[in-house]
Amino acid sequence: MEKVSLKADFVVKELFAHETVRKQFLSDVLGIPVAQIKSVRLANPFLRKLLRRQKQGILDVVMVLNDGTKVDVEMQVDAQKHWTKRNLYYLGRLYTDDLMIGENYSKLRRCVSISLLDVKLFPEKPAYHNIYRLRDEAGRELTDLWEVHIIELGKKLTGSAVDDWIRLFNAKSQEEADMIAIKNENMREAVEVVREMGLIRTMRWIYDDYWKAKRDRWARDEYVRDEGIAIGLERGKAEGKAEDILHLLESKGEKEAVTEGLAERIRGERNEEVLKRWLLSAAKAESVEQFREREQL
Repeated sequence: MEKVSLKADFVVKELFAHETVRKQFLSDVLGIPVAQIKSVRLANPFLRKLLRRQKQGILDVVMVLNDGTKVDVEMQVDAQKHWTKRNLYYLGRLYTDDLMIGENYSKLRRCVSISLLDVKLFPEKPAYHNIYRLRDEAGRELTDLWEVHIIELGKKLTGSAVDDWIRLFNAKSQEEADMIAIKNENMREAVEVVREMGLIRTMRWIYDDYWKAKRDRWARDEYVRDEGIAIGLERGKAEGKAEDILHLLESKGEKEAVTEGLAERIRGERNEEVLKRWLLSAAKAESVEQFREREQL
């Protein structure tokens, strides 16, 4: 029987919706005895967006252990440029996300990133599971507050507790998954969840739609690259200049003077020459009102 591939991010989320599976996975990857993991709850995967121009962060699966440790689990099936920077960006956002204005730094909790990669990030390294922490040049650890685990699914297995999770993610049939459970009783719950997902017809429809949407998006991206890239670049330049103008006006100390109507008018302008003129005018103006009078806005 064909099973739903666990390399689709929505299926990973469904798998880790079960606390027993979460506990066993974290025990095997982080080397923590299951008995010490009293609870692992799921947390909001959407990182707070504090600033208008700040990038929205959406994680695959966020777990919180009973000691407050936060764990982000990500599945990546496609090679991605600047992947390491992206990974550290999300880890940093996860680390600071709970700290509010006026709160003490003692509230910051340990954060762990676990990335499951279906691509070889480190082809020169034979190990499939690499762990990174903050250390000095002599190897002395600064802190364990940040920890990065990178697991490459396509490399040779080494006999560790993580092996069977890799076998499960790579399994192409339910029979392969069942063999994992037969040999390792700790994996039985995870395999049973996979079985249930494979037998639910609606899940198969969702899975098929998921990959159809991916293929459609790839086709759209190719079209944009080949046919519409010039338009996209010009629009990006215009939007960037519009935001620069608004930031300049807000810096005049009169943020409330930048009305919604003014902001919409500036963001809606696509003429490069007009935006350049407005940018210079905003830089020279002593107030938002002076800028509006000069440009008749």
